[in-house]
Amino acid sequence: MGANMGKEYPDFSVARLGDCGIPSPVTDVPFVKDDEHVLYHSHVERIREFLDAGKEPPRMELAGPRAKIFFEPSELRCGIATCGGICPGINDVIRSIVLSLRYHYGVKKVFGFRFGYEGLVPKYGHEPFELTPESVKGIHQTGGSILASSRGAQDIAEMVDTLERMKIGILFTIGGDGTLRGSHAIAEEVKRRGLKISVIGIPKTIDNDISYVQETFGFETAVTETRTSLYSAHVEATGARNGVGLVKLMGRRSGFIAAYATLANSEVNFCLVPEVPFTLAGSLHELEERLAKKGHALVVVAEGAGQELMEETHVCDASGNVRPGDVGVFLRDRIREYFKKNRD
Repeated sequence: MGANMGKEYPDFSVARLGDCGIPSPVTDVPFVKDDEHVLYHSHVERIREFLDAGKEPPRMELAGPRAKIFFEPSELRCGIATCGGICPGINDVIRSIVLSLRYHYGVKKVFGFRFGYEGLVPKYGHEPFELTPESVKGIHQTGGSILASSRGAQDIAEMVDTLERMKIGILFTIGGDGTLRGSHAIAEEVKRRGLKISVIGIPKTIDNDISYVQETFGFETAVTETRTSLYSAHVEATGARNGVGLVKLMGRRSGFIAAYATLANSEVNFCLVPEVPFTLAGSLHELEERLAKKGHALVVVAEGAGQELMEETHVCDASGNVRPGDVGVFLRDRIREYFKKNRD
C-alpha cells in the first residue's frame, strides 16, 4: 500500500438485524439500493492508492428509504431520546420522526424517553410517554426539547432491560459524541443478548462539523443569533478610543459558526478558528496595527481556538468531552497586558 493510505482502513459497514423481506409501505419515492455507496475520499490520488493495492476504496452506504424493510410497521414500537446540550432544531427532529413513522410507515406506537438516557433507567422515575402527531403539533416552533435532556453515562444493562420490557424495536437517539458513544454501547449489549432492536443515532452538533452532511440542524439559527452580540460589541468598540470588541462563539473543534458569522457581518476584523493556528505575538501585533489605523477593532474567536497557547484543563464534562480552556478570558487578559505594557 502507498505510504499515504494510512494504517487504518475505516469500516463504514452498517450492522443488520437480519434479512429485510417486508415490502416498504412508503410510496412515490425513489428507493435506494443497498449497493449504492458514497466514497469516503474525494481525491483521485487517494482512491487510486487503494485500487492499486487491490482494495476497494473506503465507502459509506447511501442513505435513503429501502424497498424492503426488516420490521413489520403495524407491530413496531419505537422510542426517542434526546441527550446532551440543547440545540435549535431538536423539536423539529422529534416531530419529523413521529410524523414519518406514522404517516409514511404506519407505525402506531412511538414513545418519548424523558431527560435523555435517564429516561431509560427506572430509578429516576421519568415515565416514558406516547408521542403522537397531535402531541408534536407545533413543537417545531418552540425551542429546547419537549423530551428534555441530560448528560452523563447510565447503566447499559438497565437501559436495554427497559427497551426489552417495553418491546421497543427501534430506538432513536439524538445527541453528540457522548450520546452516540452511548448508542453504540446499547447496540453492543443488544447484540450480545441476541435481541432484535435497532439503534439509530441522529448526530446533533451545532458546530456543523460532520463530514458529508451539508448542514447540521441548529447551525443556521446559531449563526443568525450571533448578529446581536457582534453588533453590540462593534458599537462598544467604536464608542471608545482604541476600543476592542471581543466575542467568543461556539466551536469546540471547528470554527464554522465563527467563520459564517464573520462572513455575514462586515464589522468583524479578526476571526480566529481551531483549524488555523495563530501566534499570540503575531495576533497582538496585527491588532495594534489595526487600532493605529482605525481606532477600533472587533475580534471573533471560536471557543476551541488557541488551545495550544494555554494549559490543558484536564477537566471533562458529564459526557466525557474535555473542556477547552477559556480562550475568551485568555485573549482579554493578554490584550490588556500587551497594551498596558506598550503604553507604560
